[in-house]
Amino acid sequence: MDRSSIERRRHQRGIMVMLSLTLFIIIVFIISMNIGQIRLSPSEVWQTLIGEGTRRQGLILFDFRLPQIVISIMVGAGLAVSGCILQGIMRNPLAEPGILGINAGAGLAVLIFVYFYPSSVFGSVFMMPLVALIGAGAAALLIFGIAHKKGEGISAIRLVLSGIGVAAGINACMIIISLRLDPQNYQLIYVWLAGSITGTNWTYVLAFLPWIVLIFPYVLYKAKVMNVLNLGDATALGLGAAVSKERTRLLVAAVALAGACVAVGGSIGFVGLIGPHLARRLVGPRHQLLLPTSMLCGALLLIVADTITRGISITIPTGIIVAIIGAPYFLYLLAKNHA
Repeated sequence: MDRSSIERRRHQRGIMVMLSLTLFIIIVFIISMNIGQIRLSPSEVWQTLIGEGTRRQGLILFDFRLPQIVISIMVGAGLAVSGCILQGIMRNPLAEPGILGINAGAGLAVLIFVYFYPSSVFGSVFMMPLVALIGAGAAALLIFGIAHKKGEGISAIRLVLSGIGVAAGINACMIIISLRLDPQNYQLIYVWLAGSITGTNWTYVLAFLPWIVLIFPYVLYKAKVMNVLNLGDATALGLGAAVSKERTRLLVAAVALAGACVAVGGSIGFVGLIGPHLARRLVGPRHQLLLPTSMLCGALLLIVADTITRGISITIPTGIIVAIIGAPYFLYLLAKNHA
Protein backbone atom coordinates (compact mmCIF):
# COMPACT_ATOMS: atom_id res chain seq x y z
CA MET A 1 0.00 0.00 0.00
CA ASP A 2 1.49 3.34 -1.08
CA ARG A 3 1.78 6.41 1.14
CA SER A 4 -1.13 8.26 -0.47
CA SER A 5 -3.47 5.34 0.24
CA ILE A 6 -2.38 5.23 3.88
CA GLU A 7 -2.95 8.98 4.23
CA ARG A 8 -6.37 8.67 2.57
CA ARG A 9 -7.43 5.89 4.93
CA ARG A 10 -6.13 7.83 7.94
CA HIS A 11 -8.06 10.90 6.83
CA GLN A 12 -11.26 8.89 6.31
CA ARG A 13 -10.86 7.32 9.74
CA GLY A 14 -10.37 10.75 11.28
CA ILE A 15 -13.55 12.04 9.61
CA MET A 16 -15.49 9.05 10.94
CA VAL A 17 -14.15 9.64 14.44
CA MET A 18 -15.15 13.31 14.33
CA LEU A 19 -18.62 12.45 13.04
CA SER A 20 -19.02 9.89 15.83
CA LEU A 21 -17.93 12.40 18.48
CA THR A 22 -20.34 14.98 17.05
CA LEU A 23 -23.15 12.43 17.23
CA PHE A 24 -22.31 11.67 20.88
CA ILE A 25 -22.34 15.41 21.68
CA ILE A 26 -25.76 15.77 20.06
CA ILE A 27 -27.10 12.79 22.05
CA VAL A 28 -25.77 14.16 25.35
CA PHE A 29 -27.10 17.61 24.39
CA ILE A 30 -30.60 16.18 23.96
CA ILE A 31 -30.36 14.25 27.24
CA SER A 32 -28.98 17.28 29.06
CA MET A 33 -32.00 19.41 28.10
CA ASN A 34 -34.17 17.05 30.18
CA ILE A 35 -31.96 17.02 33.28
CA GLY A 36 -31.82 19.55 36.09
CA GLN A 37 -33.27 20.38 39.47
CA ILE A 38 -36.59 20.85 37.68
CA ARG A 39 -37.00 17.91 35.33
CA LEU A 40 -38.52 18.29 31.89
CA SER A 41 -39.75 15.22 30.07
CA PRO A 42 -38.72 14.72 26.41
CA SER A 43 -42.22 15.63 25.30
CA GLU A 44 -42.15 18.83 27.36
CA VAL A 45 -38.76 19.76 25.89
CA TRP A 46 -40.05 19.17 22.36
CA GLN A 47 -43.21 21.20 22.96
CA THR A 48 -41.14 24.04 24.40
CA LEU A 49 -38.74 24.01 21.45
CA ILE A 50 -41.60 24.34 18.95
CA GLY A 51 -43.22 27.09 21.01
CA GLU A 52 -46.06 25.10 22.58
CA GLY A 53 -44.65 24.79 26.10
CA THR A 54 -45.68 26.78 29.15
CA ARG A 55 -44.01 30.06 30.08
CA ARG A 56 -42.30 28.34 33.02
CA GLN A 57 -40.91 25.59 30.78
CA GLY A 58 -39.65 28.18 28.30
CA LEU A 59 -37.90 30.08 31.07
CA ILE A 60 -36.20 26.93 32.34
CA LEU A 61 -35.11 25.70 28.92
CA PHE A 62 -34.21 28.87 27.01
CA ASP A 63 -33.05 31.21 29.78
CA PHE A 64 -31.21 28.79 32.06
CA ARG A 65 -30.55 25.33 30.65
CA LEU A 66 -29.64 25.91 27.00
CA PRO A 67 -27.07 28.70 27.64
CA GLN A 68 -25.39 26.52 30.26
CA ILE A 69 -25.21 23.57 27.86
CA VAL A 70 -23.82 25.74 25.05
CA ILE A 71 -21.22 27.29 27.36
CA SER A 72 -20.12 23.84 28.56
CA ILE A 73 -19.52 22.78 24.95
CA MET A 74 -17.64 25.98 24.09
CA VAL A 75 -15.49 25.98 27.23
CA GLY A 76 -14.68 22.28 26.86
CA ALA A 77 -13.67 22.80 23.23
CA GLY A 78 -11.61 25.89 24.09
CA LEU A 79 -9.70 24.24 26.93
CA ALA A 80 -8.97 21.13 24.85
CA VAL A 81 -7.66 23.16 21.91
CA SER A 82 -5.55 25.26 24.28
CA GLY A 83 -4.08 22.09 25.78
CA CYS A 84 -3.46 20.63 22.33
CA ILE A 85 -1.56 23.77 21.29
CA LEU A 86 0.59 23.73 24.44
CA GLN A 87 1.39 20.03 24.09
CA GLY A 88 2.28 20.54 20.44
CA ILE A 89 4.52 23.60 20.65
CA MET A 90 6.24 22.43 23.86
CA ARG A 91 6.40 18.77 22.79
CA ASN A 92 5.30 17.98 26.32
CA PRO A 93 2.46 15.47 26.92
CA LEU A 94 1.78 16.96 30.37
CA ALA A 95 1.27 20.54 29.17
CA GLU A 96 -2.21 21.84 29.98
CA PRO A 97 -3.41 25.33 31.00
CA GLY A 98 -4.73 24.12 34.36
CA ILE A 99 -1.68 22.11 35.36
CA LEU A 100 0.75 24.79 34.15
CA GLY A 101 -0.93 27.45 36.28
CA ILE A 102 -2.27 29.52 33.36
CA ASN A 103 -5.85 29.03 34.55
CA ALA A 104 -4.82 30.13 38.04
CA GLY A 105 -3.30 33.33 36.66
CA ALA A 106 -6.51 34.09 34.78
CA GLY A 107 -8.55 33.38 37.91
CA LEU A 108 -6.42 35.70 40.04
CA ALA A 109 -6.83 38.54 37.54
CA VAL A 110 -10.61 38.11 37.49
CA LEU A 111 -10.72 37.93 41.29
CA ILE A 112 -8.73 41.17 41.61
CA PHE A 113 -11.10 42.79 39.13
CA VAL A 114 -14.09 41.67 41.20
CA TYR A 115 -12.43 42.83 44.42
CA PHE A 116 -11.91 46.38 43.17
CA TYR A 117 -15.25 46.54 41.34
CA PRO A 118 -17.60 44.60 43.64
CA SER A 119 -20.71 46.29 42.27
CA SER A 120 -20.14 44.65 38.90
CA VAL A 121 -19.50 41.05 39.93
CA PHE A 122 -19.95 39.08 36.70
CA GLY A 123 -21.83 42.11 35.40
CA SER A 124 -19.22 43.32 32.93
CA VAL A 125 -19.10 39.95 31.20
CA PHE A 126 -17.43 41.27 28.05
CA MET A 127 -14.54 42.65 30.14
CA MET A 128 -13.87 39.35 31.91
CA PRO A 129 -12.07 37.56 29.03
CA LEU A 130 -9.75 40.54 28.55
CA VAL A 131 -8.95 40.68 32.26
CA ALA A 132 -8.42 36.91 32.33
CA LEU A 133 -6.14 37.13 29.28
CA ILE A 134 -3.85 39.58 31.10
CA GLY A 135 -3.66 37.30 34.14
CA ALA A 136 -3.13 34.15 32.06
CA GLY A 137 -0.40 35.85 30.01
CA ALA A 138 1.43 37.08 33.09
CA ALA A 139 1.29 33.61 34.67
CA ALA A 140 2.53 32.00 31.44
CA LEU A 141 5.51 34.37 31.21
CA LEU A 142 6.42 33.69 34.84
CA ILE A 143 6.12 29.92 34.52
CA PHE A 144 8.07 29.63 31.27
CA GLY A 145 10.70 32.02 32.63
CA ILE A 146 11.22 29.87 35.73
CA ALA A 147 11.21 26.61 33.76
CA HIS A 148 13.75 27.82 31.19
CA LYS A 149 17.35 26.92 31.88
CA LYS A 150 20.16 28.50 29.89
CA GLY A 151 21.71 26.05 27.48
CA GLU A 152 19.05 23.38 28.12
CA GLY A 153 15.78 25.06 27.20
CA ILE A 154 12.61 23.88 28.93
CA SER A 155 12.28 20.28 30.07
CA ALA A 156 8.91 18.59 30.51
CA ILE A 157 9.28 17.86 34.23
CA ARG A 158 10.70 21.31 35.04
CA LEU A 159 7.80 22.96 33.23
CA VAL A 160 5.20 20.93 35.12
CA LEU A 161 6.86 21.51 38.49
CA SER A 162 7.19 25.24 37.79
CA GLY A 163 3.52 25.39 36.83
CA ILE A 164 2.43 23.53 39.96
CA GLY A 165 4.57 25.79 42.18
CA VAL A 166 3.33 29.03 40.60
CA ALA A 167 -0.27 27.80 40.68
CA ALA A 168 0.07 27.02 44.39
CA GLY A 169 1.32 30.54 45.09
CA ILE A 170 -1.44 32.10 42.99
CA ASN A 171 -4.09 29.98 44.70
CA ALA A 172 -2.82 31.19 48.09
CA CYS A 173 -3.16 34.79 46.90
CA MET A 174 -6.69 34.08 45.70
CA ILE A 175 -7.68 32.68 49.09
CA ILE A 176 -6.34 35.79 50.85
CA ILE A 177 -8.21 38.14 48.50
CA SER A 178 -11.44 36.12 48.55
CA LEU A 179 -11.55 36.24 52.36
CA ARG A 180 -11.78 40.03 52.11
CA LEU A 181 -14.92 39.90 49.98
CA ASP A 182 -18.38 40.33 51.42
CA PRO A 183 -20.24 37.03 52.10
CA GLN A 184 -22.44 37.18 49.00
CA ASN A 185 -19.60 37.83 46.57
CA TYR A 186 -17.40 35.31 48.39
CA GLN A 187 -19.96 32.56 47.80
CA LEU A 188 -20.13 33.40 44.10
CA ILE A 189 -16.35 33.53 43.74
CA TYR A 190 -15.83 30.30 45.70
CA VAL A 191 -18.17 28.34 43.43
CA TRP A 192 -16.77 29.99 40.31
CA LEU A 193 -13.14 29.22 41.22
CA ALA A 194 -14.06 25.57 41.70
CA GLY A 195 -15.17 25.51 38.06
CA SER A 196 -18.85 26.24 37.70
CA ILE A 197 -20.88 27.20 34.65
CA THR A 198 -24.12 27.32 36.60
CA GLY A 199 -25.90 30.65 36.24
CA THR A 200 -24.48 31.47 32.84
CA ASN A 201 -26.78 33.08 30.30
CA TRP A 202 -26.77 34.11 26.65
CA THR A 203 -24.66 37.16 27.49
CA TYR A 204 -21.83 34.83 28.48
CA VAL A 205 -22.24 32.98 25.19
CA LEU A 206 -22.04 36.23 23.22
CA ALA A 207 -19.00 37.36 25.23
CA PHE A 208 -17.14 34.10 24.63
CA LEU A 209 -18.18 33.48 21.01
CA PRO A 210 -15.79 36.00 19.36
CA TRP A 211 -12.79 34.31 20.98
CA ILE A 212 -13.85 30.95 19.54
CA VAL A 213 -14.67 32.39 16.11
CA LEU A 214 -11.34 34.22 15.83
CA ILE A 215 -8.90 31.79 17.44
CA PHE A 216 -10.14 28.39 16.25
CA PRO A 217 -9.76 29.12 12.50
CA TYR A 218 -6.32 30.64 13.10
CA VAL A 219 -5.13 27.58 15.02
CA LEU A 220 -6.50 25.20 12.36
CA TYR A 221 -4.71 27.29 9.74
CA LYS A 222 -1.46 26.75 11.68
CA ALA A 223 -1.89 22.96 11.86
CA LYS A 224 0.90 22.29 9.34
CA VAL A 225 3.21 24.64 11.24
CA MET A 226 2.53 22.70 14.45
CA ASN A 227 3.40 19.45 12.65
CA VAL A 228 6.74 20.97 11.68
CA LEU A 229 7.40 22.26 15.21
CA ASN A 230 6.84 18.73 16.52
CA LEU A 231 9.89 17.60 14.56
CA GLY A 232 12.19 19.63 16.80
CA ASP A 233 13.67 23.11 16.53
CA ALA A 234 16.67 22.11 14.38
CA THR A 235 14.55 20.25 11.83
CA ALA A 236 11.88 22.96 11.80
CA LEU A 237 14.51 25.65 11.16
CA GLY A 238 15.95 23.52 8.39
CA LEU A 239 12.52 23.34 6.77
CA GLY A 240 12.25 27.13 6.83
CA ALA A 241 9.91 27.61 9.76
CA ALA A 242 10.23 30.76 11.90
CA VAL A 243 10.26 28.68 15.07
CA SER A 244 10.39 31.46 17.66
CA LYS A 245 7.70 33.62 16.03
CA GLU A 246 5.34 30.73 15.31
CA ARG A 247 5.70 29.31 18.82
CA THR A 248 5.03 32.74 20.35
CA ARG A 249 1.91 33.29 18.21
CA LEU A 250 0.51 29.88 19.04
CA LEU A 251 1.31 30.36 22.72
CA VAL A 252 -0.65 33.63 22.70
CA ALA A 253 -3.58 31.83 21.08
CA ALA A 254 -3.47 29.06 23.71
CA VAL A 255 -3.25 31.54 26.60
CA ALA A 256 -6.07 33.66 25.15
CA LEU A 257 -8.34 30.63 24.83
CA ALA A 258 -7.56 29.43 28.35
CA GLY A 259 -8.12 32.90 29.80
CA ALA A 260 -11.48 33.33 28.05
CA CYS A 261 -12.59 29.87 29.22
CA VAL A 262 -11.70 30.70 32.83
CA ALA A 263 -13.54 34.02 32.58
CA VAL A 264 -16.87 32.40 31.71
CA GLY A 265 -16.50 28.92 33.23
CA GLY A 266 -14.20 29.25 36.20
CA SER A 267 -11.04 27.28 36.84
CA ILE A 268 -11.85 23.92 35.24
CA GLY A 269 -8.78 21.72 35.03
CA PHE A 270 -7.75 18.55 33.19
CA VAL A 271 -9.97 19.09 30.11
CA GLY A 272 -6.96 20.48 28.25
CA LEU A 273 -4.99 17.38 29.24
CA ILE A 274 -7.50 14.60 28.61
CA GLY A 275 -9.06 15.96 25.41
CA PRO A 276 -5.86 16.05 23.30
CA HIS A 277 -4.66 12.69 24.65
CA LEU A 278 -7.92 10.98 23.75
CA ALA A 279 -7.86 12.63 20.34
CA ARG A 280 -4.27 11.54 19.73
CA ARG A 281 -5.21 7.93 20.48
CA LEU A 282 -8.14 8.16 18.07
CA VAL A 283 -6.66 9.98 15.06
CA GLY A 284 -2.89 10.16 15.56
CA PRO A 285 -0.49 13.11 15.89
CA ARG A 286 -1.23 15.09 12.70
CA HIS A 287 -2.72 18.39 13.81
CA GLN A 288 -5.06 18.72 10.83
CA LEU A 289 -7.10 15.95 12.47
CA LEU A 290 -5.82 16.24 16.05
CA LEU A 291 -7.00 19.82 16.65
CA PRO A 292 -10.67 19.40 15.62
CA THR A 293 -10.84 15.99 17.32
CA SER A 294 -9.42 17.49 20.52
CA MET A 295 -12.06 20.21 20.31
CA LEU A 296 -14.83 17.61 20.07
CA CYS A 297 -13.35 15.43 22.85
CA GLY A 298 -13.14 18.42 25.20
CA ALA A 299 -16.68 19.52 24.36
CA LEU A 300 -18.00 16.00 24.97
CA LEU A 301 -16.12 15.65 28.25
CA LEU A 302 -17.43 18.91 29.70
CA ILE A 303 -21.02 18.53 28.54
CA VAL A 304 -21.06 15.05 30.11
CA ALA A 305 -19.61 16.46 33.36
CA ASP A 306 -22.17 19.29 33.32
CA THR A 307 -25.01 16.82 32.74
CA ILE A 308 -23.80 14.66 35.64
CA THR A 309 -23.58 17.75 37.85
CA ARG A 310 -27.17 18.70 37.15
CA GLY A 311 -28.35 15.10 37.34
CA ILE A 312 -27.24 14.40 40.91
CA SER A 313 -29.24 15.70 43.84
CA ILE A 314 -26.29 17.51 45.52
CA THR A 315 -25.24 20.68 43.71
CA ILE A 316 -21.48 20.68 43.17
CA PRO A 317 -19.32 22.62 40.68
CA THR A 318 -18.71 21.00 37.31
CA GLY A 319 -14.97 21.36 37.85
CA ILE A 320 -15.14 18.86 40.71
CA ILE A 321 -16.62 16.19 38.43
CA VAL A 322 -13.92 16.87 35.82
CA ALA A 323 -11.22 16.66 38.52
CA ILE A 324 -12.55 13.29 39.70
CA ILE A 325 -12.20 12.04 36.13
CA GLY A 326 -8.93 13.80 35.31
CA ALA A 327 -6.78 13.45 38.42
CA PRO A 328 -6.14 9.69 38.09
CA TYR A 329 -5.36 10.12 34.39
CA PHE A 330 -2.89 12.92 35.16
CA LEU A 331 -1.08 10.76 37.73
CA TYR A 332 -0.89 7.95 35.18
CA LEU A 333 0.61 10.28 32.56
CA LEU A 334 3.05 11.80 35.07
CA ALA A 335 4.29 8.34 36.09
CA LYS A 336 4.53 7.23 32.46
CA ASN A 337 6.41 10.40 31.42
CA HIS A 338 8.81 10.13 34.37
CA ALA A 339 9.52 6.53 33.51
